[in-house]
Amino acid sequence: MGDMANPVAVPLGAQALEREQVVAVAREGAAVELGHETVAAVTKARAHIEELANATKPTYGVSTGFGALAVRHIPPDRRAALQRSLIRSHAAGAGPEVEREVIRALTLLRLRTLATGHTGVRPSTVDAMARMLNAGITPVVHEYGSLGCSGDLAPLSSVALALIGEGQVRDASGELRPAAEALAEAGIEPVALAEKEGLALINGTDGMLGMLVLATTDLNQLLDLADLTAAMSVEALLGTDRVFAADLHALRPHPGQARSAARMAELLAGSEIVASHRGPDCTRVQDAYSLRCSPQVHGAARDTVAYAETVADRELASAIDNPAVLADGRVESNGNFHGAPVAYVLDFLAIPVADVASMAERRTDRMLDVARSHGLPPFLADDPGVDSGHMIAHYTQAAVVSELKRLAAPASVDSIPTSAMQEDHVSMGWSAARKLRRAVDGLATVLAVELLTAARALDLRAPLRPAPATAAVVRLLREHVAGPGPDRHLAPEIAAATELVRSGLVTKVAEEALS
Repeated sequence: MGDMANPVAVPLGAQALEREQVVAVAREGAAVELGHETVAAVTKARAHIEELANATKPTYGVSTGFGALAVRHIPPDRRAALQRSLIRSHAAGAGPEVEREVIRALTLLRLRTLATGHTGVRPSTVDAMARMLNAGITPVVHEYGSLGCSGDLAPLSSVALALIGEGQVRDASGELRPAAEALAEAGIEPVALAEKEGLALINGTDGMLGMLVLATTDLNQLLDLADLTAAMSVEALLGTDRVFAADLHALRPHPGQARSAARMAELLAGSEIVASHRGPDCTRVQDAYSLRCSPQVHGAARDTVAYAETVADRELASAIDNPAVLADGRVESNGNFHGAPVAYVLDFLAIPVADVASMAERRTDRMLDVARSHGLPPFLADDPGVDSGHMIAHYTQAAVVSELKRLAAPASVDSIPTSAMQEDHVSMGWSAARKLRRAVDGLATVLAVELLTAARALDLRAPLRPAPATAAVVRLLREHVAGPGPDRHLAPEIAAATELVRSGLVTKVAEEALS
């Protein structure tokens, strides 16, 4: 999370948001701004809602109850209470707090839909929500409560609850405070909800979409890193780089595969270790799949991320609410709040995450097995038998991979009917997003262990020198983790490597060495 002082504001209105803008607001503290055209569009839509509110014919969410209670007509003097009760009752989450970046993303995405002029909220409500986001006020949202249909109801209701001055929030410094107190300090008047507003604040897929955008951002970085750790393992295991040649991968023209193969070939260029076994004396015909097929697996993962980004971009151009206010003034019920399009790709991404991690674990194990490591000491130990080397670091890696395989089971095939069978099919997209976040974190840990192990193995290949790019990575790692030697407390070293992985510095150093 940034310092809430990013000077580049993100404009909100009818135009689609870009993924980079979501990340800027969620993680870097970028502000949002509402232009004159946005205010005009919101004002126009609000006029249609007020017209319907005064009509004798009932309109869902304006003059009726919600869900299975939509058949009840609500008199005008009870409609403010209706909206307030909706928010209070739907803010029914449970479990630990959701991460600040996720809450900022879902707040931003709901705000962007409100700013399109398709929801019928008042301009003052949109303004108050934008000011709350810009002030760094983050409502407390809990882990459980969304079924991913009718939107992320409980999470978004927690945000709406803060907007009306109730519930708890964390301020810009992270301190837990009553919402009313934090709003007052920021000079924001709590919103007194009018017709339709409570419903408009909570009827979207914004939580799962925000987590999808953050996950694809992280996975692009981690897949670059997976190419790097795989190249280091190939080098450490005296593998060949010939299988990464462009003409071989042109025979199967998947774009992700071509990119991963090209990157691995570049990373291994100039390696004395690879060159040492290129001659006619080398009797090995083919490397194991976990080495030779890395571009195929990493590339398929890249292409899956690209597909998920296509879905995310469509959603970032969407205005999801029920009922929706159309350009001609009609207010129509719809099912656009169903999270299936997002839920499917969230589940889909968990599969390559598990598989990329599984392949990394196999390469790590190969470096530790004296029967398959081509001359490396058992478990890369300093004094095998006395020392265990990276034996248990691999156990930790294997435990995470096992967890990732379980997280790859889809959430979106589940559905629990609710609301007296009115909401009889739900997407579970929020659950798919939550497990994908855990999976992305797990992949970072798995790749960090491979990084540690491959770096130690490369050190043990001295006096032969690794490629300039992989050598630069080893040097970076050695600023935080010592080289081969007697057994040390490994947990801090795994933590340090994982932090380096997440920072993006590892791939940055490798790329700088290539330029």
